[in-house]
Amino acid sequence: MSDIDIRIAGHAGRITFTREKALNALSYDMCMAIDAAIKAWADDDRVKLVVIDAAGERAFCAGGDIAELYETGTKGDYSYGQRFWRDEYRLNARIFEYPKPVVSFMQGFTMGGGVGIGCHGTHRVVGASSQIAMPETGIGLVPDVGGSLMLALAPGRLGEYLGCTAGRMKAADAIYAGFADFFIPEENWPALIATLEESGSPEILKEAASPADGGTLEAMQSDIDRCFSGEALGDILTVLKGDGSDFAKQALKPLARNSALAMGCFIEMLHRLRVETLSIRKALDHEYRFTFRAMEHGDFLEGIRAQIIDKDRQPKWLFPDGNVPTSAVSKMLMPLGADALTFEED
Repeated sequence: MSDIDIRIAGHAGRITFTREKALNALSYDMCMAIDAAIKAWADDDRVKLVVIDAAGERAFCAGGDIAELYETGTKGDYSYGQRFWRDEYRLNARIFEYPKPVVSFMQGFTMGGGVGIGCHGTHRVVGASSQIAMPETGIGLVPDVGGSLMLALAPGRLGEYLGCTAGRMKAADAIYAGFADFFIPEENWPALIATLEESGSPEILKEAASPADGGTLEAMQSDIDRCFSGEALGDILTVLKGDGSDFAKQALKPLARNSALAMGCFIEMLHRLRVETLSIRKALDHEYRFTFRAMEHGDFLEGIRAQIIDKDRQPKWLFPDGNVPTSAVSKMLMPLGADALTFEED
């Protein structure tokens, strides 16, 4: 297909996003093509590792292609979105659990669905242009595609901070937060990929990596932990409003813009994941509980309208004052019963 180039080169299974003009946004068909390829390569002795990269300088993958999700959802058809998320999450788990090395080269924007493809592998490479984020609360979703697992594992309360503010991470911060492994100058990537194809071994990446500078999150850690340690969104907002620091004032701005329902559910998800046996499947199960209901009962369609369709940036959220009832969070995160996410093949 024209949006993605999948092939075997030397000892490498190769996946290249080629939807450059759309910032390599991830469509359902692209997800399924990747899933079929890596499933086949798992038992192919010719393939020693998988290498994922993208055409263009602006983005590795700026997120999922949500146009069709919006179109179907506004017509009352929630099944397409539910199938999209179900199959995408299965792919995320397959990458995370893959029996061979998976190497990703993430230039420019890597957001949302792009994180689910690029940040679950064994060797995650970033460069000077890299910007990684989970911006879902800005459109009424929770950080998903397994991103809640990485955010739950991030230092201190960094997960709450990044998920609620939708903050962007440059290379050094992405490495600090656990979303990337190696900083390598982007001009060196083509030669490295050629070597990976020839050798079938990712060991060269450690030798090619250098320290990344310009990070800010580590220096902010104490402020983040002080202000984002509450048990619920209301607790965090209360602390931020009463703190008075420049950090708190800046953090309140995106929290005032983003969906309170999504933020409240996301915080509850993180807390549940931290007390349970952490796994990619646990994270995806909780994410799917929310996304399964997001169109019918959440802020998702309104968030897309305001940010993508009408672009008025004035979403009419369900809880505009930030006061999210516990019952609303519970409703979005209840087990799905017969509709629960499974990882078996249909």
